[in-house]
Amino acid sequence: MPKSAYTLKCYECDSGSCINQEKVCPSQGQQCGALRVLSYAGDLKVSDINVKICALAEQCVEGSLNFGISRTIITSKCCTSDLCNTQPAPDASISIPNGRKCFKCDGQQCNATLMCKGDEDHCISTTVSFGGEKMIVKGCASSQMCASKQTAQITGSIGAEIDCCQGDYCNSASGTSAGLLLLVAPLISLVMFS
Repeated sequence: MPKSAYTLKCYECDSGSCINQEKVCPSQGQQCGALRVLSYAGDLKVSDINVKICALAEQCVEGSLNFGISRTIITSKCCTSDLCNTQPAPDASISIPNGRKCFKCDGQQCNATLMCKGDEDHCISTTVSFGGEKMIVKGCASSQMCASKQTAQITGSIGAEIDCCQGDYCNSASGTSAGLLLLVAPLISLVMFS
């Protein structure tokens, strides 16, 4: 007798009021997940999104994208048994500079130094399209944010390619416009849960 496909039952809620509702995951291979996305503009927290979902393995990441004036930190806790995502995602740890240095965009130039924090061990450069204009942004990222599946998920919705490299200042210092930096973190936050 053939076995029927088994999918998990997980708690689901959005950031508004996290009242747990049970949901059967739509496909096999999904896990129960609790995710948290924190977005900062400078030192000011601009959003704190907590959700519980049926998650794909590539959504169960922890890491950050840091563009200097904006930073997005993602934490998650995923599990593989029915209704196991009762607890929220862990708080993001306090990030202190780790000694790595990358270029960031400041005004019209991308030659300012950004001190990477926490587990940010890569320099990044990406092009963001907005209103028909393309703008380059540069900064630091943790290795999981540079992983191919994660990058594909982020770039699929904002129309950007993220180039990651390791080594101080490996994201070159060419001059570009950086007027939309404040929009990047909220866009990435939205992409993670769309």
